[in-house]
Amino acid sequence: MPASHRFFVTAPRGLEPMLAAELRSLGVETAREQRGGVSLSGSLDIGYRICLWSRIANRVLLPVAEFRAADPDALHAGVQTIPWLEHIDPTATMAVDFTGIRAAIGHSRYAAQRSKDAVVDQIRDATGTRPSVDIESPDLRINVHMHGNLVTVAIDLSGDSLHRRGYRRPGSPATLKENLAAAVLLRGDWPAIAARGGGFVDPMCGSGTLAIEAAWIASDTAPALLRTRFGFLGWRGHRDALWKSLLDEALERQERGLAGMPPVIAYDQDAGAVREALDTVRRAGLSGRVHVERRELADAEPPPHRTTGLVAVNPPYGQRLDQDRELVTLYARLGDMLRQRFGGWTAIVLTGADAELGLRPERSWIVYNGPIRCRLERFVLETGQKDAPPAVRAESLNNRIARNRRQLSRWLQQEGISNYRIYDADIPEYALAVDIYGTEQGEWMHVQEYEPPATVNPRDARARLRAALATLPEALGIPSERLVLKVRRRQRGGTQYTRQAAEGRFLEVREGRCRLLVNLTDYLDTGLFLDHRPVRHWLGDNARDRRFLNLFCYTGAATVHAALGGARSTTSVDLSRTYLDWLNRNLRLNGLADPAHRLVHADCLQWLGRCREQFDLIFLDPPSFSKSKRMEGTLDIQRDHVELLQQVIARLAPGGVLVFSTNLRRFRLDKSGLSGVHIEDRTAWSIPRDFSRSPRIHQCYFLTRDNDGAV
Repeated sequence: MPASHRFFVTAPRGLEPMLAAELRSLGVETAREQRGGVSLSGSLDIGYRICLWSRIANRVLLPVAEFRAADPDALHAGVQTIPWLEHIDPTATMAVDFTGIRAAIGHSRYAAQRSKDAVVDQIRDATGTRPSVDIESPDLRINVHMHGNLVTVAIDLSGDSLHRRGYRRPGSPATLKENLAAAVLLRGDWPAIAARGGGFVDPMCGSGTLAIEAAWIASDTAPALLRTRFGFLGWRGHRDALWKSLLDEALERQERGLAGMPPVIAYDQDAGAVREALDTVRRAGLSGRVHVERRELADAEPPPHRTTGLVAVNPPYGQRLDQDRELVTLYARLGDMLRQRFGGWTAIVLTGADAELGLRPERSWIVYNGPIRCRLERFVLETGQKDAPPAVRAESLNNRIARNRRQLSRWLQQEGISNYRIYDADIPEYALAVDIYGTEQGEWMHVQEYEPPATVNPRDARARLRAALATLPEALGIPSERLVLKVRRRQRGGTQYTRQAAEGRFLEVREGRCRLLVNLTDYLDTGLFLDHRPVRHWLGDNARDRRFLNLFCYTGAATVHAALGGARSTTSVDLSRTYLDWLNRNLRLNGLADPAHRLVHADCLQWLGRCREQFDLIFLDPPSFSKSKRMEGTLDIQRDHVELLQQVIARLAPGGVLVFSTNLRRFRLDKSGLSGVHIEDRTAWSIPRDFSRSPRIHQCYFLTRDNDGAV
């Protein structure tokens, strides 16, 4: 067998980024997130280690062939090219799983049958005997995946899905799969909390899955340690000594981890659920280590002497929450209990019901529990929190958004605009900015809450925000899972550019003829300043055959417009490698990967001091305030704009145009220090209709250099 293999590790829907992060924590440096899972390469040790240690993965697939097949006969022929006697004993049992994405062969059962025939026909022709089929517990499980007409054939090293840990009684009810339970705990930051000695409580434990997974994480127990069946055990390439060495290592780690495990408690008010949980805990080898007790929800409490920890809960979902008053009450009681009894703790709640806890989540994600779309919310519970008012609908907000849509709809359609601001604190009590981003998969809401002044009661602000978030999806006709919320506070220095999260999810949007990537989650800004839309279009319309310079270029949307507009060359300068990489992706997305489009990683002020080139068209959109080694250690755009503009004008070719924009609302341009240029205030023109409610959102000036080149 080769020393290095390709693997594909599958994950539950929506958990691919978490799986990639988990695999990197296991030492897999080659992990690359893809649709449905993570691809990687490495030794067989890596594949075995993932089978043993991944808490999120479903299956570990070892590809053995890749080919194209347009019909069942071609599929059969392709599968027959694989030397199957290297993988399976003729007397063993086997099963073939077939999956497809827009597959050329639409009948999955027939495709699986033809693939199975190819395997057994080859082995029978070579040996006179053939493997038999066992759908439930085969010695070897083969996965055939078809994307279009591209076929990948793989050995399923895991056999059964890895969410089956081995501690659940066969046939016992399970509302939450084990790997999703582990993902909930990881989102709740449980490994770090447990490492600090924090406790764990599940107040509605059901069969105990969350508590068991929490105990295994806290005790460093490998999630597959109890499993006796794996797909690789019936594979001829299996290396038994390697596998046993990994098991020995896992047992040693578990022994050390159990000795220092923090308290893990599971409560439920249903006696039957408590009995089921006790049995499951016993089967997991955790009797005496996970405390299970029957308690009413209101009586749940932290373990003694633990002031911090994690509360994880998967409450009932129901079907029609608007008609189920009991569920509404249950969620209210859950929120009250968390607020009153677990101050100083973190809570993570997975719910498929569109209910409110009366708490404001720190983060929120959409996950799928089987076919059920759920909301996963993380809360930081304040010490001494008081009761919060129930969530209510924000009818005035709903009405205002409907009015704004009526006023903007014809203009948006005529201009072909799909990324725009629909609401900007139009009503004082709902201090939000709501932006819409249109993708091929549907629209997204990017909601920013303006930090309320100190005179506003925080409790009232939280209640209004929850009411707004409950109203926006219906008002805009956008699913709640496509809502991203941020809090926009007064920024100091370069903090508006610092990372807020690490999801790394980019969406492709269109602006005119440009295709651009936005990231709604990871930064305060999304990578596309919507209020600069008219300026970007003007740059694109006026860039033909010009040398274009973009200073403080950010993610380079203006550069893409200029390049698509026929610029002879573009130069984009920024100190952030993150944003230059983002710009590079934007250029490639538009087929502009060309040496004519230069990216410069540098402090713009220092670069200007060294630059001797001239440009016909320059876009300058500097931060209002930024640290720098020049200009007394900082850039203050009001204080320093004359010196900065003088430097930029020096790089402007005769007859060239400098477009200067600033978001400093109180900015005043000092024209007395600027000579050799004609200055035109284009602010009113540059503010698009969807931002007309905020005429001071930015200022924009066109500076045109005299044709004689004098400065």
